[in-house]
Amino acid sequence: MPFTPFHLGPALLFAAFFGYLDFLTFMIANVIVDFEPFLVMTYDLDLRCGYPLHGFFHTFLGGALVALILAEGMAVFYSQFGKEVNTRKLRITALSGIWLHIVLDSFLYTDIKPLFPLSWNPLYGLFSGIEVYGFCVVAFLVGVPLCFFLRKGILKLHI
Repeated sequence: MPFTPFHLGPALLFAAFFGYLDFLTFMIANVIVDFEPFLVMTYDLDLRCGYPLHGFFHTFLGGALVALILAEGMAVFYSQFGKEVNTRKLRITALSGIWLHIVLDSFLYTDIKPLFPLSWNPLYGLFSGIEVYGFCVVAFLVGVPLCFFLRKGILKLHI
């Protein structure tokens, strides 16, 4: 997605339905891998080195590496505030968020190779850009009030 905030819509919706996930870690996980295209565009790495806009960190393998680093970083962050840390939960949360990001981007971009080292993207084109962006916007519009009502205890989901 050209604008990382689109990823927050599905993140909010999924976080609402899967209460096991650590909310803050999941939100960060859904946008963190876009540091890669940011660096590529900032330093013209595509022109200078031929590095794709969506490279290694937009693969399930590269995303898993980022997820492990994020989970450990969040564990340190939370421990600084005396919060009890469940590293397994943080790892599952980070991995889920990053892989959700990769799946959504895989529908849209030809340069993403989610199954690296395989060089093809089986998800590309399954949904159009308008369908993916529409899903993200609707997910945001549903996810925001849903998360609010769940956190306030006004609504309870039994899944």
